[in-house]
Amino acid sequence: MIFRNRPLVRLGAATLLASGAITAFGAPAHAAGTETDLELKVAGTRVAANAEFKAAFVKVTNLGKNTPSELTVEVDVSKVDFDKVAAVPLAGEDICDFDADEEKPPTAFTCDVPKADLPGPGETVDLPLFLFKSSVTGTYQAPLSFKLISKDDTNAENNSASATLELSDESGPDLAVVADDVKQAAKIVDGNPVYSGGLHPGGQSALTYFVANQGDQATAGLKITVKLPKGVTPAETEQDCEYSADKSTFTCTYADFGLIPQDQDTGEDDNLYSAYGFYHLFNVGSGVKPGALTGGLVSVEPVGAVPSITRAKPVKQLPKNVEGMQAKDVDASDNSDGYAVIVAAKGGSGGGGGAGGDEGGLPVTGAKAGLIGGIGAAVLLAGGAMFLIARRRRVVLVTPGDEKPTA
Repeated sequence: MIFRNRPLVRLGAATLLASGAITAFGAPAHAAGTETDLELKVAGTRVAANAEFKAAFVKVTNLGKNTPSELTVEVDVSKVDFDKVAAVPLAGEDICDFDADEEKPPTAFTCDVPKADLPGPGETVDLPLFLFKSSVTGTYQAPLSFKLISKDDTNAENNSASATLELSDESGPDLAVVADDVKQAAKIVDGNPVYSGGLHPGGQSALTYFVANQGDQATAGLKITVKLPKGVTPAETEQDCEYSADKSTFTCTYADFGLIPQDQDTGEDDNLYSAYGFYHLFNVGSGVKPGALTGGLVSVEPVGAVPSITRAKPVKQLPKNVEGMQAKDVDASDNSDGYAVIVAAKGGSGGGGGAGGDEGGLPVTGAKAGLIGGIGAAVLLAGGAMFLIARRRRVVLVTPGDEKPTA
């Protein structure tokens, strides 16, 4: 397994997950009024007993053949007791609207997906939902309802979902993974994948993803399984990984690459990490037809747990292509994430116009500001108190001005 190797700004794991979910690889092509089929799913709404906050996700996948011209997600939080927990979007005020006044908590919010983030055929957009606990003891549950709205969608049967917001009494690791769709060719520059131009048949790129521990206990190690789409093969074999006969699937086990809980990740130079970034180089077959190669999947599970009263052992020395990131599993719903590989015809630009063209390059560290708006690293670094619950039950969105996440 090759881990992402890059200089890091110390962000909270929730911010890493959110930014990793919307890494800029270039915008899809858009056509107004096109018909398509959008599917909505929800993952990660169960919180470990002693965890302070968590990023859950609303996932919208485009199962159709066209890119929608617009997409809105509506979340019903009317059953949530905001004296106990906040369930609000990790997005800027220019993206999401609340139906609340100063005296009452919100009952619902809607988020308009920016045009640059609308999912093309086979692609998925991950909308981060932020769960933040106040001083509450014991367990708590509340129903959440989700609905997507798009005039271009032709199948209403998969446009809604429900989930339970749960503050559990279970302690343990809570791993989450976010895998990026791959829309451009990539090469390794100074140990980092740099994306540039369209990904064509016979080309090479890299799958990138984040793994973070949002629980209240450390993991002793990690076990990661990667399934590649049909027509894609690993560009190299990696130590500690076992490959299927056709190399379409491989599993990597790291017995001593533990992750501490994100709440404990306060040290600057202690070699203890709450999140890791990974990349894997792959080749696209020369006979692959242009389009979305779907079926890719990244799954992660903890290898052992470390009691919350102790800390994971510091990593003495990471391999040269490894960089640690500050960021029984309590919530298995967010332990897997699908991804697609978008292959362009020769002469095409892969991810469409704009940043996805054949000119220039994007390091994997670049994250769009669109879906996370003005929410900056400083907010989570200040203790995760991005959303405050006041005595009047008012929910206050704290945004640090023009500050945007950096990589």
